[in-house]
Amino acid sequence: MIDAKGYAAIKQGAALEPYSFQRRTLRPDDVAIDILYCGVCHTDLHFAQNHFGSTIYPLVPGHEIIGRVTAVGEDVTKYTAGDNVAVGCLVDSCGKCSPCENDLEPYCAEGMTMTYNSPDRQTGENTLGGYSNKIVVKEKFVLSVPDGLDLQRAGPLLCAGITTWSPLRYWQVGPDSKVAVAGLGGLGHLGVKLAAGLGADVTVLTRSQSKAKDAIALGAHDVLVSTDEEKMAAAMGRFDFILDTIPVAHDISPFLSLIGLDGVVAMVGAVDMLPSFHTGSLIMGRKSLTASMLGGLAETQELLDFCAEKDILPECEIIAINEINDAFERMERSDVRYRFVIDMSTV
Repeated sequence: MIDAKGYAAIKQGAALEPYSFQRRTLRPDDVAIDILYCGVCHTDLHFAQNHFGSTIYPLVPGHEIIGRVTAVGEDVTKYTAGDNVAVGCLVDSCGKCSPCENDLEPYCAEGMTMTYNSPDRQTGENTLGGYSNKIVVKEKFVLSVPDGLDLQRAGPLLCAGITTWSPLRYWQVGPDSKVAVAGLGGLGHLGVKLAAGLGADVTVLTRSQSKAKDAIALGAHDVLVSTDEEKMAAAMGRFDFILDTIPVAHDISPFLSLIGLDGVVAMVGAVDMLPSFHTGSLIMGRKSLTASMLGGLAETQELLDFCAEKDILPECEIIAINEINDAFERMERSDVRYRFVIDMSTV
């Protein structure tokens, strides 16, 4: 076994606290990793506080992991000690179903094994995540960090990044695309950067004009304030694709009016009941309302390579591990621009 230490939620309602535990001895296809940095996702907070009602304690959160290989199992061929690597939201899947065979592991028919709070497929033990100094992961679920990609800031690409990249790629966003990104938070700011990196004409949809300066700095070409009825009416049918990153329930009818013939609204933010809307909003323009979660492993590697090539990185605030409870409180107040990343040398 491998001794590890990190921070964990020991019970519901408790703050995260220092926690020592053990990682498994390497299996033949395993990679042992020293974690250098781990992004902080709002999902981490939800699981720590059992908002989904499925948390198993003790819980070590963290699924935006950047690290360095320290050892490999005897069957590993892709990595050697010293390699910079990444681990995202999942660490296993069945490998046999149609989604798995088509590089869509998050949609595994048997359910993906999440990086934390999931039963290990071999032992049934609860997985423990990246708010720790070490992790052991099956080779297939380890990604290569390209040379030139800033290790400190790359972590959020493993969740927020791939969540926005996957629909942009699936719907073939490119230089001829007129794209709007709704919401400018952890997901939205990366959606702007990635869509702009793909060559699209990008507009940020926001309720507040105060976001305009940030939106332009991130790569947007325009800002449309959704509370401005006159400007919203003038923009009817303007966009080919809207990436909706808003994390709470909201009326999508105004967005459906902004897309033209065969336009798409892709939801990646809200996991909630939404207000009803008239289906005529879709029918009259042959429009599509869709949603997605993570991309698969191949798509995530593509994202990392693209970001290294285009020098695209999330905007991050680096924190020490003992600041994590304060970071959670600040996330709930939306007091972060735009992602926290934990420096694991502080464990």
